[in-house]
Amino acid sequence: MKFSFVTLFESLIRPYFSESILKRALEKGLIEIDFYNPREDATDRYKKVDEYQAGGGAGLLMKPDVLDRTLSRIQKQSPEAYFIFMLPVAKPFTQQDAKRLSAKEHLVLVSGRYEGIDERIIEKWADELFSIGDFILTGGELPSLCVVDAVSRNIDGVLGNSDSLEVESFETPLLEAPAFTKPNLFEKSKAPKEYLKGNHSKIHDLKVKLSECKTKYFRPDLYQKAKTIGRIEDEK
Repeated sequence: MKFSFVTLFESLIRPYFSESILKRALEKGLIEIDFYNPREDATDRYKKVDEYQAGGGAGLLMKPDVLDRTLSRIQKQSPEAYFIFMLPVAKPFTQQDAKRLSAKEHLVLVSGRYEGIDERIIEKWADELFSIGDFILTGGELPSLCVVDAVSRNIDGVLGNSDSLEVESFETPLLEAPAFTKPNLFEKSKAPKEYLKGNHSKIHDLKVKLSECKTKYFRPDLYQKAKTIGRIEDEK
């Protein structure tokens, strides 16, 4: 899969792919990345990429004509490109989105800066809009990285053990159960005894119970969803 980042700050993104799992995925050819800087499509002598808002308001917007030329250039080179804009007003990005998008050939992540992106560009180019939470960042580079990391993990061969995908949080309405290492020098607070006895049926039952407890405490919204669809029996 190919990921293209539309950003004014390539140096904020590229180092993330220089280590660990995503580095190996690049080396194996499982993923590919490239960068498009809208400043390259600015036509004035100063390479200006921002403009004041119509109607006033604090902050500048990315110039729509410049960004339009950048996205047109990408589409001309890659007709299958799928454009994703990271915006705080968009719907939350989820694990199900990550799995679904992993089937695409080419994702283009558009990272806004300043006070945001002209709405006309969003309406013209965005195939999907995502947010990573109810908070504001200085730019879209971090959210774009979050999406690419989550999507990449669902591409065949990227993870060393693909079975780990099946037991992670958000694969079901319940959060993943607590995990513990095997016995070692960290013995003052021991792992649950059932984890150490080798009875896989009892280990599974305990993990389900702990998963329910963890979800109820940290994500009551998911806990109620699990009850609604019958994943949790009503408490007596």
